[in-house]
Amino acid sequence: MDRLTRRVRDAMTAGFPALGETVLDAAEARAVLAAAPVPDVPRTPVARVEDRAAGDVPVRIYWPDAPAPAPVVVFFHGGGFVLCDLDSHDGLARDLCAGAGAIVVSVDYRRAPEHRHPAAADDAYAAAAWAHAHAAELGGDPGRLAVAGDSAGGALAALTALRARDGGGPPLRHQLLVYPVTDAAMDTASYRDHAADGFLTAKAMAWYWEQYLGGADGRDASPLRAADLSGLPPACVITAEHDPLRDEGEAYAERLAAAGVPVEARRFPGTFHGFAGVTHVLPAAREAVALAAAALRRNLA
Repeated sequence: MDRLTRRVRDAMTAGFPALGETVLDAAEARAVLAAAPVPDVPRTPVARVEDRAAGDVPVRIYWPDAPAPAPVVVFFHGGGFVLCDLDSHDGLARDLCAGAGAIVVSVDYRRAPEHRHPAAADDAYAAAAWAHAHAAELGGDPGRLAVAGDSAGGALAALTALRARDGGGPPLRHQLLVYPVTDAAMDTASYRDHAADGFLTAKAMAWYWEQYLGGADGRDASPLRAADLSGLPPACVITAEHDPLRDEGEAYAERLAAAGVPVEARRFPGTFHGFAGVTHVLPAAREAVALAAAALRRNLA
């Protein structure tokens, strides 16, 4: 990592709970995050923002300054299925809305350990189905629908795409997966090589999976373990070099490509898990978000 990237990583780590080490309880972890100072950063302007309910699932909807009908992107935030929310990922949702010229439906899915798998995945799919059914009402095009997510949200986006394929809809044109969680096995080289040098640690991921699965088999929560990846929508997969999740994200991209799915995959050297959320300071983050927005525009054209 260059000096700026290390400084940003260190600043983010300083305000984050040491999951799996000194912090073992989800409520405590959330309290630590809530008490951390919130930096005053510039937010990308969009035409309108509104909180609604997608059936039983709370969502926040972002409208672009673009003519209707606009494409629709259903976005799932990261946070290990345990932490973060609509507010923590407001910046990334805004960036995708403005960059892709799309309506973004950001989903406040149920979190673990209060609601273990498959609660989050069920909410994700329900929100995508709702977005398709209500697209025209929102000023969107139901025929131009995508799912997107970062980290744990990437897992939810991938699982939603699999479920939509197998369940007869909703029809998806694209899946955007930003350093996605794809496998509960945690047995790749990047888990060993980058266990603690980035923002996300291997110990934290083990803690997240325990909260989410409660000791259950994680096969059906792991997109990489799906038997068949054919027939899925085109994907853009972004990974970070210093990230335990790097190899499983890239393995998922490789399996998609082998199954005949068009894939744009890119590793960002010298970056860490979570880097795409700091576009206000890191050039690599701005480049990654621009890549993601361009993939959305292209596949939702």
